[in-house]
Amino acid sequence: MPQNRRMPLAMMITVGVLVIFLTISSFLSMPANSQKIQTPTVAESVSLERSFNQLGIKGSILIYDRNNKKFYQHNATRNSQAFLPASTFKIFNSLVALETGVIANDVAILTWDGIQREFPTWNQDTNIRQAFRNSTVWFYQVLARKIGYERMEKFIKQAGYGNRQIGTPEQIDRFWLEGPLQITPKQQIEFLQRLHSRDLPFSQRTLDLVQDIMIYERTPNYILRGKTGWAARLSPGIGWFVGYLEQNNNVYFFATNIDIRNNDDLAARIEVTRRSLKALGLL
Repeated sequence: MPQNRRMPLAMMITVGVLVIFLTISSFLSMPANSQKIQTPTVAESVSLERSFNQLGIKGSILIYDRNNKKFYQHNATRNSQAFLPASTFKIFNSLVALETGVIANDVAILTWDGIQREFPTWNQDTNIRQAFRNSTVWFYQVLARKIGYERMEKFIKQAGYGNRQIGTPEQIDRFWLEGPLQITPKQQIEFLQRLHSRDLPFSQRTLDLVQDIMIYERTPNYILRGKTGWAARLSPGIGWFVGYLEQNNNVYFFATNIDIRNNDDLAARIEVTRRSLKALGLL
C-alpha cells in the first residue's frame, strides 16, 4: 500500500515539471515584439525618393506620423547625420528669449543698427514675428547676447537640443551658424515632438507663443508650422525645412535636409517637403 500511494505522487511531480517546461518553451518561442512595447516602425510602402529626383537635389527627409507611430523617410543614413542647425535654431532661440524676458513679447521691437545687409527685409526695426519669418540673423544674434552664455547653455542642456554644445562665451552669437552646435534630422523630429507636446523646460505662455509664431501656412484643412535654415558658409551649403503639419486630427513631424548648390535650391527645401507630404495623401 505505501508503494501504491507513492506512484501517484511521482506522477504528479513529473506532470508538473512537464507543464512548467512547456510553459517556458512556449514563452521563449513567442515573437520578440510580443514581449515588449512596440516602437515606431519605418514604413516602406511609400517612396519619397521620386520628389528628390524630380527636383534634381540631394538630401533627405524624415516624416513621423504621430497617431500611427510610423516613420517615412528618404536617405536613412543622412537622417542620422549631424549638421549645423543654422536658422532652424531660431525656434529654440525664440523659446529662450521669451522665457528669460530678454524680449518681452511678439510685438516688442529691436532697433536696427543701421548696417546694410544682403536682404532688404533685415534692414529695419523688427519684432520677433517678423524676424522669425524673415530669418533675420542680426536680430537673433542680439537676443543670444542678451540671453548670455550661462543661461543659453543651461536651457540647451535641459532640453537636450542636438549635441548640446555651444562652444565658448565668445561664440554666443554664432554657435548655431558656425558650430559647435549640431543636430541630426532625427533629433529635429524629437525636439519638435517635445515642443508640440509641451514637454520642454519652458512656460505654457512661451510654448504657445512660439508655436503660434511658427505658423507657416493655415488653411481650413490644415496648419503647417515650420522654419527654414541655410548653412551658407559650407560648400555645398546645407538647407533645412523642419516643422509639423496638423491635419485630420493627427500631427506629422518633418525634417528636410538638402545640399544647397546655388540659390535656386533654396525653394526646393519647401517644395520637396510639400511633395513628400502629398505622396502620403496630405496637404
